[in-house]
Parts: sequence; C-alpha cells; structure tokens
Amino acid sequence: MWLNETLNIKYPLIQGGMARVATGAFAAASSNAGALGLIGSGGMTAEMLKDAIKEAKSLTDKPFGVNLMLMNPEADKQAQLVIDEGIKVVTTGAGNPGKYMKAWKEAGIIVIPVVPSVALAKRMERAGADAVIAEGTESGGHVGELTTMALLPQVKAAVNIPVIGAGGIASGKQALAALALGADGFQVGTMLLAAKEAPIHENYRQEVLKAKDTGTTVTGRIAGTPVRIIKNKMAKEYIKREKEGASMMELEKFTLGGLRRAVVEGDVDTGSLMAGQVAGMVNKEDTLANIIENLFKELKEEQKKIAEVNL
Repeated sequence: MWLNETLNIKYPLIQGGMARVATGAFAAASSNAGALGLIGSGGMTAEMLKDAIKEAKSLTDKPFGVNLMLMNPEADKQAQLVIDEGIKVVTTGAGNPGKYMKAWKEAGIIVIPVVPSVALAKRMERAGADAVIAEGTESGGHVGELTTMALLPQVKAAVNIPVIGAGGIASGKQALAALALGADGFQVGTMLLAAKEAPIHENYRQEVLKAKDTGTTVTGRIAGTPVRIIKNKMAKEYIKREKEGASMMELEKFTLGGLRRAVVEGDVDTGSLMAGQVAGMVNKEDTLANIIENLFKELKEEQKKIAEVNL
C-alpha cells in the first residue's frame, strides 16, 4: 500500500497524534513496532515539541512524524521547527496548512492533513498535500459529522492523491472494510490507548478498557466544537448546560485543562477522556507490537475468508 511503501515502514499504519498521549517516546515506540509514530503537538509549545522530537530521535532510527494542531498559538514556530529538525512527515488538524505548504514541500516533507469532508480534501489537494486522512465521526477527540463509511469512499472518488482511512478502526475486519472503501493506509488512536507503552494514567486506561458500545458521547455539537469523549460526570453536565444555552465562556470552564486531568492526573470524573466509539471493542492491555501485529494478522485472515465467499 502507498503508506508503507512510501515511508519504508512495515505496516501501512499511522499512530494517531493524540494530544498529551503521543509523546516523543510513544511515537518512537510506535515506529519501532512497525507503524509511523506521530508526536502530537496539541498542548505543546515549540520548545516542548523540540524536546519531544529529540526524545524520539534518541529512541528510534525508524521514520516518525509530527501532528501539528494549527490553532496552536505557536503554530508558526512549530511549522518552522519541523523543517529545522528534518521531520519527514507532518499531519495537520484544526486549520488550513496552506501557508506552510511551500516551505514544507521545499524541505521534502510529506504533508498529510486530516479532513472531515470532501470539500476540505479537495482544498488540501490543491494546496499541495501528498495525501489526506479521511477521519470519520467515530473517532475520538475533535470530530466532524460524516461517518468513515460515508466519508472515505467519497473523498477517495474526489481526489487523485492517496487517502488514509481513520475513525472506527480497532480490528482487522474494520481495517479490511476501510481497504474496501479505498483506503491507501490506516490511522488508529483509541485502540492504542490499551498499549502498555501509552503514557496515560491507569484510571484513564481502565475507563477505555471497560467502555461499552454506547460509552462515548460528543460535547460541543451545538456550539460547533464537537469533541468525542467517554461519558462521565463532566460530559453529562457539559451537555446539560449546552442545551440550556450556556455561553462558550461558561462551557470552557468544564473542559479547560480537562485532557491533562485525564491523562496525567487520572481524573475520570471531570477529565476529558478522549476516545472513539471503538472503545467498546478495546478490552485488553497489550504491547504496541502485539496490538499492531494482531491488527494486520486479522486483516489478512479476514481477507482470505472474503475471497472464499461465493456471491
């Protein structure tokens, strides 16, 4: 597939750039396990990102990338930093990377924006993106409206660059479905929260492991800032106040520092436990290497079964 062939990695898989989870060490561990590890810059200053890149370089000789959240106040500095540090792949979210594209391309960086719609995918292709990540609303964190099953094939049909499928992938069967929809590779996040290497508080991990099929909800839909998280006290109160017409300033009080409280402090009541709908399928802790290997082992097994179906 395009992803592993282009990057010379074992599996056509990107480890999601989850803020506060996708550290330099975690990105390196993901790359060492055969995927493309990403450092998530969400919540980082440029200096913090530089330190994370240094850490990743010290722990792997495999390719890794950086996910840049373009709403970050230091996005301009970070955009230059990935050039200075010789980063090979940049994925982007929460904004338009157009103003950085020329410099990134001149530096030989592969640019892969995350897109929730066909319109944005087309815009990114025109801007010079090498590929796009079509991420469905099943995913954790900031989400769009379209499901992966609806979004992925429409994006694939609309652009002439590779399309990475993301959102709702936690098994070989789901990866195979994404492949059938036209995916040139995959991105996963929620399933990797069960990895022993994931730098999250044990309370957070346990909430993911015990989540049911309806265990997530989306806050911020009314306000236009939808974020998928595991249901908890904070989510319930947020949605209640949102429906009552609370202001953005009031709602922000619920989420400010919420991801840090979840990841670092293990606060499962008021923390923002970002996770996708597939959290209900993630029920066993394991190493990154085993999780990723088993994903593709199952994909191949299911592919053989499908080939034997007589239609």
